[in-house]
Order: sequence, then structure tokens, then C-alpha cells
Amino acid sequence: MNSFSRDAGIPILTEIISPAATNAFPDTDVAPPFDVEPQPPEQTANPPASQEPQDHQAFEEEAIARLSDEEWHRLERRIRERILSQVLARIDAMLEQRIRDSLADVLQIALEGLTEQIRAGLHHSLDDIISCAVSQEITRMQSSKK
Repeated sequence: MNSFSRDAGIPILTEIISPAATNAFPDTDVAPPFDVEPQPPEQTANPPASQEPQDHQAFEEEAIARLSDEEWHRLERRIRERILSQVLARIDAMLEQRIRDSLADVLQIALEGLTEQIRAGLHHSLDDIISCAVSQEITRMQSSKK
């Protein structure tokens, strides 16, 4: 499946998104009505491509310099929560699979042991029943000859 066509509308971290585009309709979660024409982005909020930093390191340094301590803490908390949820989801799946595998092995061993015990008990019971029946038949045959 071609992921490029599916992800074409998703901005990447290095893209600059204008605040006007993100705050065009702050009170609603729906698209604007058809009769509303979108406003062009402000030139200061979204500089032309020729003015965008070419060096990613310079761009990162500029972004880092703009963040306040509170924003850093929020960013750190969001990243930590996202990573923790992803790790926990993977751990849950891996743990569940290992438990299933271990349980399957334990159940197989228990089933084999139980089968052997049932077989031995059935063999012993049949041996006792057949011995008793043969003895009764021999006794009956001996008593009928007399």
C-alpha cells in the first residue's frame, strides 16, 4: 500500500504551519461553511520558502530558543506519556503472547500426564473387572459340573 498518498495531507515536524490556518475556526471542530472563503495566511506567520531555514539544526535551535520552561515541561510530559503508552501497549501484547505460549506448554504437559493417569486407572479397573468376571465364570462353570 502506498503510504505517501495516504499521508500527503499530514504536516511533518519541520513544516511551519501558520497560526492563522490553525486558529481560523477556534470554537468549532467542523469545517467552515461553503460560503466562507479562506483567508490567505499572513506573510509574517508563514515566510516564503526562500526565507525558511535550510539548515535543520538552525531551525531546531531557533525553535528551542522560543520555548519557555513551562512549554518544555508540557512537551516533556506529552512525549513521556506517549512513549509510556506505546511501551505499555507493546508490553501488554508481548506479555499476553508469552503467557499464552507458557500456558499452552503447561496445559499440554498436564494433558499428557492426565491422559497417562486415566489410561493407567482404566487399565487397572479393566484388569480388576475382567479378573473378577473370569473368576465368577469359572466358579459358575465348576458349580454346574457338580
